[in-house]
Amino acid sequence: MSRLGSLGHRLYQGEVGYDFVGKRKIWYGVSILITITAIVALAVQGLNMGIEFKGGAVLTTPKTDLSVSRVQEEAEQASGHDAIVQKLGDGTMRIQISGLDTDAAGEVRQDLAETLGVKANDIAADLVGPSWGEQIANKAWTGLGVFMVLVVIYLAIAFEWRMAVAALIALIHDLTITVGVYALVGFEVTPGTVIGLLTILGYSLYDTVVVFDGLKEGSRDITKQTRFTYSEIANRSLNGTLVRSINTTVVALLPVAGLLFIGGGFLGAGMLNDISLSLFVGLAAGAYSSIFIATPLVADLKERDPQMKALKKRVLAKRAAAAAKGEWADQPTPGEPQDGHPVGDDEEETAGAVVGQRRQPTPRGGRGRGKRR
Repeated sequence: MSRLGSLGHRLYQGEVGYDFVGKRKIWYGVSILITITAIVALAVQGLNMGIEFKGGAVLTTPKTDLSVSRVQEEAEQASGHDAIVQKLGDGTMRIQISGLDTDAAGEVRQDLAETLGVKANDIAADLVGPSWGEQIANKAWTGLGVFMVLVVIYLAIAFEWRMAVAALIALIHDLTITVGVYALVGFEVTPGTVIGLLTILGYSLYDTVVVFDGLKEGSRDITKQTRFTYSEIANRSLNGTLVRSINTTVVALLPVAGLLFIGGGFLGAGMLNDISLSLFVGLAAGAYSSIFIATPLVADLKERDPQMKALKKRVLAKRAAAAAKGEWADQPTPGEPQDGHPVGDDEEETAGAVVGQRRQPTPRGGRGRGKRR
C-alpha cells in the first residue's frame, strides 16, 4: 500500500486525526481575509467584461506575421477605442473593439486590411449588441438562484437545515473568491466564464455532501452515548473522507491546469482562459471550503442546540471524573481520534496530526502512573 493510501486508511480507521473543527476560528479568519480581498478587488478594479456584455465588433484577421502590439495600435488608431488583440494558435488574430456600430466597424476593417496587405473581405467581422450579453447575464443569475434554492431544499430534506445553511455559505464563499480572482488578474469575463462559474457549483458541493453523509451516519443516536461531542464526530467524519477529497480534487485540477497554463499560456489560446480560470479557482476553493468551512460551520450551528450542549457537558464531566479518579477515560479528548486511549498529556504530535498511541492502563491504586509506555 502506498504512503498516501496508508494515511487514508489510518484516517478512516481513526488511528490518526487532524483537528480541523477544533481550529475552525483560524480557517474562518483566513476565509474572511480572502473574501474581503476579493470584494475590495471587485469594488476597486471591477470586472473586465467581454464584448458580449458591452457590445461592439469582433474582427478576425487572416494569418499574419505582424506583432500583437502593432495590430492593436492600428486598431485603436482606426477606431478611437481601446482594442483587445489575441493571437490564435493558427497565426490569425482576434480583435475586439467595444462601442462600434456597423459603419465604424466597416472603416476599421478597411484600415486593418490596408495595414495587413489583404482584402477587406478576408477579415471576418461580427457585430455584437450589448442586449445579447445582458440576456446571458440575466439567465445566468436566474439559473444560479434556482440552483441554490434547489440545493438548500434538497440538503434540508436529505440531511438537515443546518447542513443546508453551511453548504450555501460555502457556495457563496467559492463564487466570491472566483469572481474576485477575475477582478485581480483582469481576465476578460465572457459567456465561457459564466459557464465555468455555474459548473464549479456542482464540484463545490460534491465533497461537502460526501462529508455530510458520513456525519449524518456517525451522529445517529448521538445523545445516547457520552463518548463523543458533536464536534468530535464531525471531525472524525471529515478525516475519514480527507484523502478521497484530496485525490478527486487533484485529478479534476490537472486537466484544468493544462488548459489554463499550457493552452492559455504557452500556446496562446486566450479564449481557453475564459472557462479554465474559473474552473481552476472554483475547484480549489470548493475543496478548501468543504474541508475548512462547511463542516466546521455545521459543528458550530449544531453545538448551539440544547441537546448538543447537554451532551457536551456530560462528555466533559465524564472525562473530568475519570481524570480525577486517576482512571483512563473510555474516549479520547478532542484531537485524539483513537478509541480506548488514556487521557494523558504525552501523546505524540507529528506534522499537524495528533497520533494516539495505545497504552495499558495503570491498575487502580497502583504506584506507577509515571510508568506509562
